[in-house]
Amino acid sequence: MTDAAWSTLSNQAVAAAAVVYFLALLAYVVEWSSLRQVDRSKVLAGSGGPEVEPASDAEVDKHRDRVAMFGRLGLLLTAIAVVIHFVALLGRGMSADPNRVPWGNMYEFTLAGTFVVAALFLVMSRRYALDWLGPVVVTFVLALLMIAVVWLYDPVGPLPEALDSYWLVIHVVSAIVATGAFTLGGMTSATYLLKRRRGDRAETGLWARVPSLDKLDLMSYRIHAFAFPVWTFAVLITGPIWAHQAWSSYWNWDPKEVWAFITWVVYAAYLHARTTAGWRGRNAAILALVGTATLWFNFIGINYFSSSSQHSYAGATAPISQLDR
Repeated sequence: MTDAAWSTLSNQAVAAAAVVYFLALLAYVVEWSSLRQVDRSKVLAGSGGPEVEPASDAEVDKHRDRVAMFGRLGLLLTAIAVVIHFVALLGRGMSADPNRVPWGNMYEFTLAGTFVVAALFLVMSRRYALDWLGPVVVTFVLALLMIAVVWLYDPVGPLPEALDSYWLVIHVVSAIVATGAFTLGGMTSATYLLKRRRGDRAETGLWARVPSLDKLDLMSYRIHAFAFPVWTFAVLITGPIWAHQAWSSYWNWDPKEVWAFITWVVYAAYLHARTTAGWRGRNAAILALVGTATLWFNFIGINYFSSSSQHSYAGATAPISQLDR
């Protein structure tokens, strides 16, 4: 295939992935709606009023099977979208001359980051029973893909000299994996706060599938505990090594480096407080969301609010081949 063909394939795969993510979201919405109907069927079954024919146990069970079917369909469509998403990344890298890793600018970083969020969701959904988070994850990924296509798209070009290093692969892969995991942890913490705010209200619809507060708190902690060593490896080990190779200095007080370290400090404080100071529940969830905010500000905000960053090529809107760095 020619470079132009790979580029076309990548663009078409992004569009196809977005369509399939949208179909997955529809399946999750139908599942949520069906869950509410199951709750209503339970009420009707217990009412026994003269004007309402109670739903039989068989009807309720049939409805539950339909709910489970839409849930499985949502997960299947999400998995198909992730595969197509990977094809988009592969095509983006293969369309460059010479072939390269697909994270040379903000458009490609966003494609890679959203892919990792969705892929980690599928992997962790079995280990941590995160199926209920599907609608949130798919909405998040779909929204960022739309932003990437509409506002962040850049033509394919060669990597800047500072990025043309095998340390880029090690550094960025670990950073993106940690970012995906931290994002899932942040979503879990936000869900904890929302569920806690509901108080003693009866759980219906999708909320009936959300784990208890204690399980949400533990789940968030475990996800963050997985992501933190990976982020440490990316920020404090491979990042400085790559910086020394690219700019002859392990630490340059670059805005992106500083904010990456701030993010590390916030998450270190979260894990330390969670394990030693007994910070659980609301306080821990709020601190985790502060970490998520610093993480995504570092990922996107620095590229638009800082003109002095050596990482400014990541937010470029001009063809990357025109950049000096």
